[in-house]
Amino acid sequence: MKSKEVRQSFLNFFESKGHTIVPSSPVVPLNDPTLLFTNAGMNQFKDVFLGSGQRNYSRAADTQKCIRAGGKHNDLEEVGMDGYHHTFFEMLGNWSFGDYYKKEAIIWAWELLTEVWKLDKKRLWVSVFETDDEAYEIWKNETDINKTHILRFGEKDNFWEMGETGPCGPCSEIHYDSTENGCKAEDVNAGNEDVVEIWNLVFIQYNRKKDKELELLPMKHVDTGMGFERIVRVLQNKKSNYETDIFQPVINKIREISNKDYESENIPAMNVIADHIRTLTFAITDGAIPSNEGRGYVLRRVLRRAARYGRNLEMHQPFIYKLKKDFIKEVIKAEEESFNITLDRGIKLFNEVAGSLKNTKIFPGSEAFKLYDTFGFPLDLTEMMARESGLKVDILKFEEEMEKQKERGKISRKQVSFEFESGPADSSENSDVIYDPYTVNDEEVITEMRIPDTEKNIIILKTNPFFSESGGQISDTGYIETGTGEKINIIDSKKNFLITDKNFISDINVSNVKAYINKERRSSIERNHSATHLLHEALRRIFGDHIKQHGSLVSDEYLRFDFPHFHKVTDDQIREIEELVNLKIQESIQVNTEVDISIEEANKIPNVKKLFGEKYGDKVRVVFIDDKFSVEFCGGTHVKNTDEIGLFKITKEESIASGTRRIFARTGTGITHYLKDKISEIELLTSELPDIYSGDFRKAIDKMSNELKTTDFRNTALMKSLLNYQSESLSSLIDIKEKLAEEKKLAEKDLLKNNVQILFQKIDKIIVNAKDTDGFTLIAAVTDTNNTDEFKEAGEYLRKKVTNGIAVVVSVIDNKINLVCSVSDNLIKENGYNAGKIISRIAKELDGGGGGKPHLATAGAKNVSKLKDVIANIRLYISG
Repeated sequence: MKSKEVRQSFLNFFESKGHTIVPSSPVVPLNDPTLLFTNAGMNQFKDVFLGSGQRNYSRAADTQKCIRAGGKHNDLEEVGMDGYHHTFFEMLGNWSFGDYYKKEAIIWAWELLTEVWKLDKKRLWVSVFETDDEAYEIWKNETDINKTHILRFGEKDNFWEMGETGPCGPCSEIHYDSTENGCKAEDVNAGNEDVVEIWNLVFIQYNRKKDKELELLPMKHVDTGMGFERIVRVLQNKKSNYETDIFQPVINKIREISNKDYESENIPAMNVIADHIRTLTFAITDGAIPSNEGRGYVLRRVLRRAARYGRNLEMHQPFIYKLKKDFIKEVIKAEEESFNITLDRGIKLFNEVAGSLKNTKIFPGSEAFKLYDTFGFPLDLTEMMARESGLKVDILKFEEEMEKQKERGKISRKQVSFEFESGPADSSENSDVIYDPYTVNDEEVITEMRIPDTEKNIIILKTNPFFSESGGQISDTGYIETGTGEKINIIDSKKNFLITDKNFISDINVSNVKAYINKERRSSIERNHSATHLLHEALRRIFGDHIKQHGSLVSDEYLRFDFPHFHKVTDDQIREIEELVNLKIQESIQVNTEVDISIEEANKIPNVKKLFGEKYGDKVRVVFIDDKFSVEFCGGTHVKNTDEIGLFKITKEESIASGTRRIFARTGTGITHYLKDKISEIELLTSELPDIYSGDFRKAIDKMSNELKTTDFRNTALMKSLLNYQSESLSSLIDIKEKLAEEKKLAEKDLLKNNVQILFQKIDKIIVNAKDTDGFTLIAAVTDTNNTDEFKEAGEYLRKKVTNGIAVVVSVIDNKINLVCSVSDNLIKENGYNAGKIISRIAKELDGGGGGKPHLATAGAKNVSKLKDVIANIRLYISG
């Protein structure tokens, strides 16, 4: 069977058993902060197992993309060591949510393996948890497996846990024997490559809490996971997963690129690269980017491990990216190029250290840390190289060096934080607060107010209409008005309480207070938020589906949007983005929000987008701006129609990290404020221009200022015209400033040249009039120079002109003494004179300091009153 047929056969079998076939979730878990990557098929059903969520089916089956390269389940170090471990793999699985349990799971597994796929029953072994008599009896009495092939194992092998916390339970594993003569019981779970686990039937009945205690779940569930790559290997009768049709196309491409055969010493390297490129491909496709922390660092480790194995194939230039296309190719190439610079230098250092070790097999932890800190070698990469050399890394010393670095970082950083003491946000007395920022239509909301008996600047409202910062949108501001007319400003909002600009000392309850949101500010925020959604979709349509929101800020003044992209956004592309967003604004599209949609139904909506890394509950809000254009999970507030946004303008684009770009943009009144700032900038630059140039710009300033005063931001045509006009004016102004600066630079250069020529003439006269003493010429003179550039030229000129002598020339610029001393080569060699020592003595006498080389040295000093005497007695400071 081909691999595609195996996959489909599995799904068809369980569909016939009443299971709903569900799609794989992304390998980057968007709503589970406890996981770096999706590492099992059950991850997407975790809420069901915990009793906090539900589905409209009780049986399910799928094939799930999984990555195990970090955290509790980490197979990274095993890849390359054998033929059946992977960092990325598919897990075929079937589930029961409080429906069937152990009996059906075991019987159906046996049926699929032996009746549908016709596996040899003699080669199948099963294991059960040591105290799970129920599973043991089902295998013994409900299937025709050889009874001696049913084995019991402890918690290490037969108790499955997803992570440090979460759903767990005993499991029953099915193993396949690929040995020639048949294996023995002791070969099962013994790391024998020819006796591998192919299917794990997990019977979930517990939840592991943070304190490590187990608690029974509300219902019992079944979670099975079959290694797709392993079962394909068995069905295709291969000795290694890498020999199947899953991996061979990639391996053949590696052979082509490296010009190496898939044999003997090349096999581990090719297997590692083939595995790791799959991990990188699926992770990047699902939104992760290599970086220095979290899942990004895991990807960086994976890529660098692959690059290191590339050296085993004599690949010294970036090559991994050639195995993929488009955006994934760009991401991987950038990472390869970055690491390629230091990889060979790091390998050289490792080899030097390893080669210098005497009477020890321990690689120094301090050197491992240096490889990590200086050359970007993850610790596991150094450990792998150490194993290849028969060494072991001193992990304790490495960790000690790591801690030292962290401490240095803490000391060098100024930690500035604001922490609101736990209390109002967490206390049960606030649990009855009604948080509803979405239905505010009137100017006021009448509610009840309470001031807690604390010395904090907080207020608790029975109904809180103020939006509280989330999803990138900032909080509302406004004020509260009591029945006595007291006005209390609200400067920030949390869902359960508000922050004011004054402290309260007493416990107060007030009825019939009026809450007023700053509606103008809220409207500006809503314009920017809806524009952010339009921008997100515009970027996807222009750059591709790899675009995901990696961060955003929605304020009243501007919006900011971060997204994965490996190239600077060009001016033409910025114009294209602006045109598409403004087109959608001009179409006057109704903005609709659907609330309380189940997460399952929401995920099925075509083109729906979610915030990268955000945790969502069972029910979500979905914002539609034309269901064929922008559909997005969102808890923020928005305009009712896109024509309320006015004009959309990108004001800045920049890189904030490798592979991540950031766009700043403005809408509505934000553009008005932007234009005012730009007009002020033009005004400032104009004030620095000569009158001959400034006239036209002053007229432009007046024109823009007057039009801006009388223009509503909804007049998009005029606002666009003003933006273009200010851009052209500013560009023209900058051109003139640059032109004048260049003209000034050329004039100063000509002036310097003329002044230097005059200076040289003065020096020539000094040299002519100088007398020889002790067989060489000694010159000491004060010259007039305008700046240090002229004086430097004087020093170089002296060096050329005085071929048998010593010259000390002094100039006073801005009441500071500048000195230069030149000694001819013959006096250095024959008499030991040294310009650096001479100038140092003179400068010291003048309350200064300096030095230089034997032939030319400079110094500075400040005691101008002693200068005349020093020059007159210059011979006192001249000696060999």
